[in-house]
Amino acid sequence: MCGIVAYIGPREAYPILIKGLHRLEYRGYDSAGVALLNGKLHLYKTHGKVSELEKLVADKDISGNIGIAHTRWATHGEPNDINAHPHYSPSKKLAIIHNGIIENYATLKSELINRGYTFESNTDTEVLIHLIEDIQVNEKVNLFEAVQIALNQVIGAYAIVIISQDYPDMLIAAKKGSPLVIGVGEGEFLVASDATPIIDYTKNVVYLEEEEIAILTRNGELKIKTIKNKDKTPYVHKLEMQLSTLEKSGYDHFMLKEIYEQPRSIRDSMRGRLNAQKGIVSLGGIIDYEMKLINAKRIIIVACGTSWHAGLVGEYLFEELTRIPVEVEYASEFRYRNPIIYEDDVVIAISQSGETADTLAAIKLAKSKGATIIGICNVVGSSIARESHAGSYTHAGPEIGVASTKAFTAQITILTLMALSIGSKKGTISTSKFYQYINEIDSIPEKVEKTLKLSKQIEILAKEFKDVRNFLYLGRGYNFPVALEGALKLKEISYIHAEGYPAAEMKHGPIALIDKEMPVVIIATNKGSYEKVISNIEEVKARKGKIIAIVTEGDVAVKNLADYIIEIPETIEMLVPLLATIPLQLLSYYIAVMRGCDVDMPRNLAKSVTVE
Repeated sequence: MCGIVAYIGPREAYPILIKGLHRLEYRGYDSAGVALLNGKLHLYKTHGKVSELEKLVADKDISGNIGIAHTRWATHGEPNDINAHPHYSPSKKLAIIHNGIIENYATLKSELINRGYTFESNTDTEVLIHLIEDIQVNEKVNLFEAVQIALNQVIGAYAIVIISQDYPDMLIAAKKGSPLVIGVGEGEFLVASDATPIIDYTKNVVYLEEEEIAILTRNGELKIKTIKNKDKTPYVHKLEMQLSTLEKSGYDHFMLKEIYEQPRSIRDSMRGRLNAQKGIVSLGGIIDYEMKLINAKRIIIVACGTSWHAGLVGEYLFEELTRIPVEVEYASEFRYRNPIIYEDDVVIAISQSGETADTLAAIKLAKSKGATIIGICNVVGSSIARESHAGSYTHAGPEIGVASTKAFTAQITILTLMALSIGSKKGTISTSKFYQYINEIDSIPEKVEKTLKLSKQIEILAKEFKDVRNFLYLGRGYNFPVALEGALKLKEISYIHAEGYPAAEMKHGPIALIDKEMPVVIIATNKGSYEKVISNIEEVKARKGKIIAIVTEGDVAVKNLADYIIEIPETIEMLVPLLATIPLQLLSYYIAVMRGCDVDMPRNLAKSVTVE
C-alpha cells in the first residue's frame, strides 16, 4: 500500500527512483510522483501509472543526485494529480512523501488555516509538511528538530521522507506503524517501503523502528534518534533476497509465476523443519515458547484476507492435532470489541508482509494483556516479526502479485508443521499417525507439481465461464476455507462477484441464487463429509446449477453428477487444502486474463495494507 523510494549519494537519482517505483508497483497505487534537488527543488507528479510519470518528465529537468519518489494508494482525497505525492511546503523549499494516515489531520489543518495557510490538496500529507515548515520558521529550529516536534503532535501512522532545498546534503526519514527500510551503500543511502528497490545496490539494510527518525547525509553518515530525542544505534541486517525473484522469468504475469513456484515455496517452508526419514518436525523459531503452546488453554488466530483463510485451516489443524480450542478472528474487528484475553492465551498472527496494520494493532493489544504472540509472516525483519515473542518465517520468497497465492499455501504448511510438532509433544497424536502425517506432507510438493499439470484443462474451462456475473464456491471441513479463498481470488482479479460458503449452509439461503446461469464450484474430495457433499451436489443439480467439482483422482460418484471435474492427487484430509487451492488459483487467473484484467495489480487493491 503506497510505495516510497528515496536516494542520496553520488549517482543520478532519477533512474534509481523510477526503477524503484516500478519495483513497488505490486503494492497497488493510483498515482506517482518524484521530487529532485539540483540547486532548486523540482517536483513532478501525475495520476495513473509510473509509465505516465515517465512520459510527464520526458522533457523536464530530472538531474540531481538526491531525490524522493512515491506511488500513492488513495486514503484522503480522490486519486488525481493534485493529491498525488510528493507534496510541497508553502515555500516550496520542502517536499514530503508519506505512507500511512495522520488521524488528527483535520484538527491540525484547521489550526494552520487559522494561521493563514492555504492547501492545494485534500490530503493529510500536505497538512504534515505545512506543519513542519510552520514549526521550522516560527520556532526557529533546524529541519530535524522541526520534524521531531511535528511528529510529537500527530496521531496516526506514518512512514515519511523529507527533502529540503536548504539542506541539499541531507534526507530525513521517519517511521511509525508503516514500514521503512534504509539501504546502506558505499557513500550512498536508499530509503524504501520494502527491500525490493534496494537489492540492486546493496544488501545492507537498517529497518527503522517505531517512532524513529533517521538523518541521512551525503558524506555517508546515518544518525537515528527517537521522536523523544533518544539516540539509537543503527543495526545493519543482511538481505537474503535474490534479484531473480523480482523478475517474471518468462511468465506473462507474476501471479502465474508465483502459482507455479508453489512446489518450491512449500518445500522451502518445510526446509530445516521437517525430516520425514528421521521422523522429526522442529520449528526453531518457536522452541523457546513450545511449552506455552502445549499448555495453552486457547489459541487465537488473528489475520486479514487470504491470511485469515489460512488461519481457518489452522483452526481445524490445531483442534484436531493438539485438542486446543481455537478462535479465528478478523484482526480488523478483534481490537475494537474489547476482547477477553488471558495470560495463558497464545495469539498466532498471520501476515504475508508482516506489516498489516490491523494485525499489528491486534497483536499489540493482545501483548498488552499478557498473551504470548507467535508470528507467521514472509518478510524478514517486518514489524510483526519484531513484535512477536516467537514465530516462523514462511520463506515463500517475494510475492509480487497483489492476489496472494504461494503465501497462502506456505502459511498453511507452517501451521501444519506447528500443529504436528505441538500435537506430538503433547501426546494428542499417536506415533503411527504422526509418521503417516509427516510422510504425507513431505510428498505434497510433488503432488502440487502434478496438480499444476492441469493448467491447460483449467484454461479451457475458464473460457466457458469468463463472462458470467456470479460464482458460488462450496466446501466442508478443511475445504470450507478453500472455498472462501477460491471466491476471494476470483473477486480480486477478475471482478466477478463470488461467494464462498460451507456446503451445508447452502440450503439456508444461497440456494435461492442457483439457476442455470450460476456456476457452483464444489470441493468434493473423497475425505471427510464426502457423502454429505454429494448430497449438496444433488441439490445444486436439481436446480440446474452448473457444477464444477474438485475431486480426488479416480472419483466416480461425483463424476457422474458434475458438469465439469478437476481431479487432484490423493492425500489425507488435512492436506487437501494445499492441493485443492491450486486449480482455483489457476481458474481465477485464466478468467481474469480472458477478461482483460490487470492480473498483478487489480484495481483498488494494495499488496501490503499498512493503514487501518
